[in-house]
Amino acid sequence: MKVKRQVKADGVTYSTCSACNGQGSVMRVTNTILGRMQTATTCGTCQGAGETISSKPNGSDAQGLIVKEETVSINIPAGVTEGVQLKVGGKGNEAPGKNSISGDLLVLIEEVQHETLKREGTNVHFDLYINLSEAVLGVSKEVQTLTGKVKIKIESGTQSGKILRLKGKGLPSIERYGTGDFLIHINVWTPQELNKEQRQFFEKMKSDDNFTPSPKKSDKSFFEKVKDMFS
Repeated sequence: MKVKRQVKADGVTYSTCSACNGQGSVMRVTNTILGRMQTATTCGTCQGAGETISSKPNGSDAQGLIVKEETVSINIPAGVTEGVQLKVGGKGNEAPGKNSISGDLLVLIEEVQHETLKREGTNVHFDLYINLSEAVLGVSKEVQTLTGKVKIKIESGTQSGKILRLKGKGLPSIERYGTGDFLIHINVWTPQELNKEQRQFFEKMKSDDNFTPSPKKSDKSFFEKVKDMFS
Protein backbone atom coordinates (compact mmCIF):
# COMPACT_ATOMS: atom_id res chain seq x y z
CA MET A 1 0.00 0.00 0.00
CA LYS A 2 1.08 3.61 -0.57
CA VAL A 3 1.68 5.79 2.48
CA LYS A 4 2.92 9.32 3.00
CA ARG A 5 5.55 9.70 5.72
CA GLN A 6 8.05 12.28 6.89
CA VAL A 7 11.66 11.50 5.98
CA LYS A 8 14.93 13.40 6.22
CA ALA A 9 15.52 15.50 3.10
CA ASP A 10 18.55 14.76 0.94
CA GLY A 11 21.40 17.08 1.85
CA VAL A 12 20.29 17.90 5.39
CA THR A 13 23.15 17.88 7.91
CA TYR A 14 23.16 17.98 11.71
CA SER A 15 25.78 19.01 14.25
CA THR A 16 26.13 18.51 17.98
CA CYS A 17 24.25 21.11 19.97
CA SER A 18 26.75 23.52 21.49
CA ALA A 19 24.40 24.54 24.30
CA CYS A 20 24.06 21.06 25.84
CA ASN A 21 27.03 19.29 24.19
CA GLY A 22 24.70 16.71 22.69
CA GLN A 23 23.08 15.73 26.02
CA GLY A 24 19.66 17.11 25.17
CA SER A 25 19.36 18.65 28.62
CA VAL A 26 21.10 21.35 30.65
CA MET A 27 21.74 21.63 34.38
CA ARG A 28 20.25 24.54 36.27
CA VAL A 29 21.73 25.51 39.64
CA THR A 30 19.46 27.35 42.04
CA ASN A 31 20.46 28.82 45.40
CA THR A 32 17.88 28.17 48.10
CA ILE A 33 17.78 28.48 51.89
CA LEU A 34 18.51 24.77 51.96
CA GLY A 35 21.56 25.14 49.75
CA ARG A 36 22.30 24.82 46.09
CA MET A 37 19.92 22.63 44.05
CA GLN A 38 20.62 21.21 40.62
CA THR A 39 17.82 20.40 38.19
CA ALA A 40 17.99 19.04 34.64
CA THR A 41 15.80 20.76 32.07
CA THR A 42 15.29 20.17 28.35
CA CYS A 43 17.72 22.11 26.23
CA GLY A 44 15.93 25.08 24.71
CA THR A 45 18.26 25.24 21.72
CA CYS A 46 17.84 21.69 20.35
CA GLN A 47 14.57 20.87 22.17
CA GLY A 48 16.14 17.77 23.68
CA ALA A 49 17.44 16.27 20.42
CA GLY A 50 21.10 16.90 21.23
CA GLU A 51 21.63 18.09 17.65
CA THR A 52 20.88 21.15 15.60
CA ILE A 53 20.54 21.54 11.85
CA SER A 54 23.67 22.78 10.14
CA SER A 55 22.11 23.04 6.69
CA LYS A 56 18.82 22.02 5.12
CA PRO A 57 17.66 22.03 1.50
CA ASN A 58 14.80 24.11 0.18
CA GLY A 59 11.38 22.58 0.63
CA SER A 60 12.14 20.91 3.95
CA ASP A 61 10.58 21.94 7.26
CA ALA A 62 12.38 23.43 10.28
CA GLN A 63 13.63 19.96 11.25
CA GLY A 64 14.92 19.11 7.79
CA LEU A 65 12.06 16.73 6.97
CA ILE A 66 9.95 16.37 3.84
CA VAL A 67 6.79 14.37 3.09
CA LYS A 68 7.43 11.45 0.75
CA GLU A 69 5.10 8.79 -0.66
CA GLU A 70 6.35 5.23 -0.37
CA THR A 71 5.02 1.74 -1.13
CA VAL A 72 4.97 -0.41 2.01
CA SER A 73 4.30 -4.15 2.11
CA ILE A 74 1.90 -5.21 4.87
CA ASN A 75 1.32 -8.80 5.97
CA ILE A 76 -2.39 -9.15 6.78
CA PRO A 77 -3.02 -12.43 8.67
CA ALA A 78 -5.91 -14.67 7.65
CA GLY A 79 -9.02 -14.20 9.79
CA VAL A 80 -8.22 -10.60 10.76
CA THR A 81 -11.25 -8.73 12.07
CA GLU A 82 -12.65 -5.20 11.93
CA GLY A 83 -10.78 -2.78 14.20
CA VAL A 84 -7.56 -4.81 14.51
CA GLN A 85 -4.45 -2.64 14.45
CA LEU A 86 -1.33 -3.92 12.69
CA LYS A 87 2.13 -2.46 13.32
CA VAL A 88 4.83 -2.19 10.65
CA GLY A 89 8.09 -1.45 12.43
CA GLY A 90 10.23 1.45 11.22
CA LYS A 91 7.78 2.59 8.55
CA GLY A 92 6.36 5.58 10.43
CA ASN A 93 7.72 9.12 10.34
CA GLU A 94 11.47 9.59 10.60
CA ALA A 95 12.80 11.65 13.47
CA PRO A 96 15.33 14.43 12.86
CA GLY A 97 18.97 13.77 13.68
CA LYS A 98 21.79 11.56 12.46
CA ASN A 99 21.13 8.61 14.77
CA SER A 100 17.38 8.96 15.13
CA ILE A 101 14.99 6.00 15.02
CA SER A 102 11.92 6.01 12.78
CA GLY A 103 8.49 5.50 14.26
CA ASP A 104 6.12 2.68 13.39
CA LEU A 105 3.29 2.60 10.84
CA LEU A 106 -0.04 1.67 12.45
CA VAL A 107 -2.63 0.14 10.09
CA LEU A 108 -6.26 -0.02 11.23
CA ILE A 109 -8.25 -2.82 9.56
CA GLU A 110 -11.65 -1.88 8.16
CA GLU A 111 -13.91 -4.52 6.60
CA VAL A 112 -15.92 -3.96 3.44
CA GLN A 113 -19.24 -5.81 3.27
CA HIS A 114 -19.27 -8.62 0.68
CA GLU A 115 -22.06 -8.67 -1.90
CA THR A 116 -23.27 -12.23 -1.16
CA LEU A 117 -21.44 -13.41 1.97
CA LYS A 118 -21.97 -12.32 5.55
CA ARG A 119 -19.40 -12.80 8.28
CA GLU A 120 -20.25 -13.81 11.84
CA GLY A 121 -17.01 -14.32 13.74
CA THR A 122 -15.20 -17.14 11.95
CA ASN A 123 -18.43 -18.44 10.37
CA VAL A 124 -19.58 -17.31 6.93
CA HIS A 125 -23.25 -17.22 5.86
CA PHE A 126 -24.58 -17.54 2.31
CA ASP A 127 -28.17 -17.33 1.04
CA LEU A 128 -28.94 -19.90 -1.66
CA TYR A 129 -32.20 -19.46 -3.56
CA ILE A 130 -33.86 -22.45 -5.24
CA ASN A 131 -37.19 -22.64 -7.06
CA LEU A 132 -40.22 -24.60 -5.90
CA SER A 133 -39.63 -27.47 -8.30
CA GLU A 134 -36.04 -27.90 -7.10
CA ALA A 135 -37.23 -27.95 -3.48
CA VAL A 136 -39.84 -30.60 -4.27
CA LEU A 137 -37.73 -32.83 -6.51
CA GLY A 138 -34.26 -32.19 -5.08
CA VAL A 139 -31.29 -30.79 -6.94
CA SER A 140 -27.49 -30.51 -6.94
CA LYS A 141 -25.99 -27.03 -6.76
CA GLU A 142 -22.49 -25.62 -7.07
CA VAL A 143 -21.65 -23.07 -4.39
CA GLN A 144 -18.63 -20.75 -4.34
CA THR A 145 -16.95 -20.91 -0.92
CA LEU A 146 -13.89 -19.06 0.36
CA THR A 147 -11.57 -21.82 -0.84
CA GLY A 148 -13.27 -22.76 -4.11
CA LYS A 149 -16.42 -24.26 -5.58
CA VAL A 150 -18.24 -27.03 -3.72
CA LYS A 151 -21.07 -29.21 -5.04
CA ILE A 152 -23.91 -29.75 -2.57
CA LYS A 153 -26.95 -32.00 -2.78
CA ILE A 154 -30.34 -30.63 -1.77
CA GLU A 155 -32.70 -33.45 -0.86
CA SER A 156 -36.23 -33.64 -2.24
CA GLY A 157 -38.78 -32.03 0.06
CA THR A 158 -36.30 -29.51 1.44
CA GLN A 159 -38.03 -26.72 3.36
CA SER A 160 -37.21 -23.03 3.11
CA GLY A 161 -35.00 -22.00 6.02
CA LYS A 162 -32.97 -25.21 6.15
CA ILE A 163 -29.30 -24.60 6.93
CA LEU A 164 -26.53 -26.70 5.45
CA ARG A 165 -23.23 -26.54 7.31
CA LEU A 166 -19.90 -27.08 5.59
CA LYS A 167 -17.47 -27.78 8.43
CA GLY A 168 -14.14 -26.00 8.28
CA LYS A 169 -15.03 -23.95 5.19
CA GLY A 170 -15.27 -20.63 7.05
CA LEU A 171 -12.55 -18.25 8.23
CA PRO A 172 -9.54 -19.22 10.36
CA SER A 173 -9.35 -17.80 13.85
CA ILE A 174 -6.75 -15.05 14.20
CA GLU A 175 -6.01 -16.52 17.66
CA ARG A 176 -5.41 -19.91 15.96
CA TYR A 177 -8.36 -21.60 17.65
CA GLY A 178 -9.45 -23.46 14.50
CA THR A 179 -11.54 -22.61 11.46
CA GLY A 180 -15.19 -21.61 11.27
CA ASP A 181 -17.95 -23.11 9.11
CA PHE A 182 -19.66 -22.09 5.88
CA LEU A 183 -23.42 -22.02 6.46
CA ILE A 184 -25.78 -22.21 3.48
CA HIS A 185 -29.29 -20.89 4.11
CA ILE A 186 -31.82 -22.49 1.76
CA ASN A 187 -34.50 -20.11 0.52
CA VAL A 188 -37.33 -21.54 -1.59
CA TRP A 189 -38.47 -18.94 -4.11
CA THR A 190 -42.25 -18.82 -4.49
CA PRO A 191 -43.40 -17.78 -7.98
CA GLN A 192 -45.15 -14.42 -7.96
CA GLU A 193 -46.85 -14.78 -11.33
CA LEU A 194 -48.51 -17.90 -12.79
CA ASN A 195 -49.95 -18.69 -16.17
CA LYS A 196 -53.35 -20.32 -16.51
CA GLU A 197 -52.02 -23.88 -16.60
CA GLN A 198 -49.80 -23.34 -13.55
CA ARG A 199 -52.61 -21.71 -11.59
CA GLN A 200 -54.95 -24.62 -12.37
CA PHE A 201 -52.31 -27.05 -11.15
CA PHE A 202 -51.85 -25.31 -7.81
CA GLU A 203 -55.61 -24.82 -7.37
CA LYS A 204 -55.97 -28.56 -7.80
CA MET A 205 -53.17 -29.25 -5.30
CA LYS A 206 -54.65 -27.02 -2.58
CA SER A 207 -56.57 -29.86 -1.00
CA ASP A 208 -54.05 -32.58 -1.78
CA ASP A 209 -52.66 -34.30 1.32
CA ASN A 210 -49.08 -33.99 0.03
CA PHE A 211 -49.44 -30.19 -0.07
CA THR A 212 -50.87 -29.94 3.47
CA PRO A 213 -48.23 -28.71 5.95
CA SER A 214 -47.35 -31.55 8.32
CA PRO A 215 -44.01 -30.82 9.99
CA LYS A 216 -42.30 -33.79 11.63
CA LYS A 217 -40.62 -33.72 15.01
CA SER A 218 -37.29 -33.83 13.20
CA ASP A 219 -38.18 -30.60 11.37
CA LYS A 220 -36.74 -27.88 13.57
CA SER A 221 -38.47 -24.58 14.17
CA PHE A 222 -36.94 -21.24 13.17
CA PHE A 223 -35.72 -20.59 16.73
CA GLU A 224 -34.12 -24.03 16.95
CA LYS A 225 -32.32 -23.41 13.66
CA VAL A 226 -31.00 -20.09 14.96
CA LYS A 227 -29.86 -21.82 18.15
CA ASP A 228 -28.01 -24.49 16.13
CA MET A 229 -26.46 -21.83 13.91
CA PHE A 230 -24.75 -20.15 16.87
CA SER A 231 -23.77 -23.39 18.65
